[in-house]
Amino acid sequence: MEQIINVERIDDLAGLFGMLDGNVAAISREYGVVITNRDSQIKISGDAENVLRARETVDALLKLLERGEEIDSQRLSYVMSMVRDGQTSNLEMLGRDVICVTMRGRPVKAKTAGQQKYVEAVQKNAITLGIGPAGTGKTYLAVACAVAEFRRKTVNRIILTRPAVEAGEKLGFLPGDLHNKVDPYLRPLYDALFEMMGAEAFQRYSERGNIEVAPLAYMRGRTLDDAFIILDEAQNTTSEQMKMFLTRMGQGSKMVITGDITQIDLPDGKKSGLREAMSVLRGIDDIAICMLDYNDVVRHELVSRIIRAYEERRKTKNAKA
Repeated sequence: MEQIINVERIDDLAGLFGMLDGNVAAISREYGVVITNRDSQIKISGDAENVLRARETVDALLKLLERGEEIDSQRLSYVMSMVRDGQTSNLEMLGRDVICVTMRGRPVKAKTAGQQKYVEAVQKNAITLGIGPAGTGKTYLAVACAVAEFRRKTVNRIILTRPAVEAGEKLGFLPGDLHNKVDPYLRPLYDALFEMMGAEAFQRYSERGNIEVAPLAYMRGRTLDDAFIILDEAQNTTSEQMKMFLTRMGQGSKMVITGDITQIDLPDGKKSGLREAMSVLRGIDDIAICMLDYNDVVRHELVSRIIRAYEERRKTKNAKA
């Protein structure tokens, strides 16, 4: 079977084929088809079903290119996974909106359908729970939304916090005072803010009190008005800590709670406050719960495969139990 695709914009061919035709080579391997190009036409040859899937993939990639999106190996892998799962309609929402622009002028956008739904939930709701594995952009996108709100002056402060729970290490053995000991736990939050705002602006706003990055314990007893508040690594909160955090919310504020319920570092017998919150808060108006999965991973494509392998292993163990 053969399919012919007429490409309206010749410039899109370079983005579609990629460096040294790497993108087209990956599509050919995935579906076992032959893809050739002549002038503005692309021809796909092979088994009928595989040709149709390859055609669907190429069509989806061309639509992304029309919207100004770049096609790298991660984006290509994601599109092929959506074709495989019959979810290409979800690709229509990608690249629609720029959340904010980094200090280097790079626009920050959702890269997957799951991320787009997550961002929209953050923008529409007072409290959003973003739950998913490592690499799905939960924290990064939340920080981007916070910076966007701060720049629009809809909030006056950005507050980032996370519990200082040891992941196999003891804080007491780390050098320095309390600030030095907890700083490594907050480093991912600093990194995201530095990229969005720049180190100088971060320092300036921190000195003015407009930006605060602190351990969760520092939130106790406070009322957080007119702020965008992000609780990261929330799977490592206890039930008491989660309730304490949620009740800090003041007037004109927005909260985003992120975590990965497959990586809980709490001592045995301690229930995760995030797991409990997922149940307690479900169905309450102005609170959204967004679940991200391996399809939303935007790190190296191997990260997605690793997460999928662990998930399949977990399901196999549960089935045997």
